[in-house]
Amino acid sequence: MWLTIATPPTKSLEQLDKALNSGVPEGLRARYACQTDGEFRVIAVWESKEHADRFFREVLGPVLARVLGPEPAGAPAIVGMEVLRELIPATS
Repeated sequence: MWLTIATPPTKSLEQLDKALNSGVPEGLRARYACQTDGEFRVIAVWESKEHADRFFREVLGPVLARVLGPEPAGAPAIVGMEVLRELIPATS
């Protein structure tokens, strides 16, 4: 599994919602939208690094251009890391 933390160039929750509601990318297991220090963060869990790389390379640009215009205010900063352990608590 692969986890990414992205800081998109969106300025409002409405813009972020439009970008996130553009469909479910192949290989996406979970996605969380957060805000800290006035900036949005999108944390995503992927089946593999290849799925994440393909999304950021082939899908994200057109989505941001559609939501923010042809020249968005910068590309998202992205940090990726391999998931070494996963814990899903049992439900009762």
